[in-house]
Amino acid sequence: MNLRPGRLWPVPASKEWYAAILAAMWLGQARMGAFIATARPDQARVFYSDVLGLRLIEEHEFAMVYDADAGGSTLRVQKVRELQSQDFTVLGWIVDDIEAEVDELARCGVTFLRVPGLQQDERGIWTPPGGQKVCWFKDPDGNTLSLNTTEP
Repeated sequence: MNLRPGRLWPVPASKEWYAAILAAMWLGQARMGAFIATARPDQARVFYSDVLGLRLIEEHEFAMVYDADAGGSTLRVQKVRELQSQDFTVLGWIVDDIEAEVDELARCGVTFLRVPGLQQDERGIWTPPGGQKVCWFKDPDGNTLSLNTTEP
């Protein structure tokens, strides 16, 4: 390893190692893009646009791209022929007032999941140790989505 003046850490002589560290640092500064799949694009468009209230940025034969959050992240809903949904959460939003969000989504027809073994309130919200809150729901393809808070 070479200790170069002005560096905060030792830098190995390997250019590959240095490039990998810089790439990781750059990705930490980049916006995240989320991906989810649909085999029912017409239903997914209604769900993500009208029910969840996401703004559709563009649509083409392969995907619908949404403005996913206030931070500028995007959600690409990929159009696929077949989809096998998973039981685990594939996408979620961090919200300030989970109760208000759940009530609004319920008014739009969203049903919140009940998870055996978890003590959820009447809305389907679970408060795990630590005090954050979380709830789950499905999109038209059966993908599991969530809302959660960061603070108790």
